[in-house]
Amino acid sequence: MNNAGTAIPKPFEEATLEEMDRVIDINIRGVLVATLAALKHMKSGGRIIMIGSAVGERVAAPGLVPYAATKEPSRCSLQSLARERSESGHHCQQRAAGSDRHGIESRRGRLAVPQKAATALDRYGHVDEIAAMVAFIAGPESSYITGANLTWMAE
Repeated sequence: MNNAGTAIPKPFEEATLEEMDRVIDINIRGVLVATLAALKHMKSGGRIIMIGSAVGERVAAPGLVPYAATKEPSRCSLQSLARERSESGHHCQQRAAGSDRHGIESRRGRLAVPQKAATALDRYGHVDEIAAMVAFIAGPESSYITGANLTWMAE
């Protein structure tokens, strides 16, 4: 399970190349390196779960341009990997996370309001809701699902 990421919460024109390189290295390269390492140890039927972001998928949030730009590549690589690994019995899913009340968005006031407002439910998610979706993806009930991007937060 890949569950790492970072952001530069500031206007795009204020971001430095070093900051953007860090976001790219963690959010894109980190996912690929972790997945490659895991595949070397996985048995048939194993699950690769990538935690993506609704920000990259469809929620425009001010101050997160580099972050959003790094989230679409993980979805694309996941779908390609699902095709490539299907014969070996591996399943690949991505959960595009919305804002949870313990996440980074809720601790930063200026990001909290647009993140929460972009949800259909107008609330932060709960840890148990996130865990339930990940458990479903990892379990036998999802054996006919691969290459899917399950968005946890609806717009």
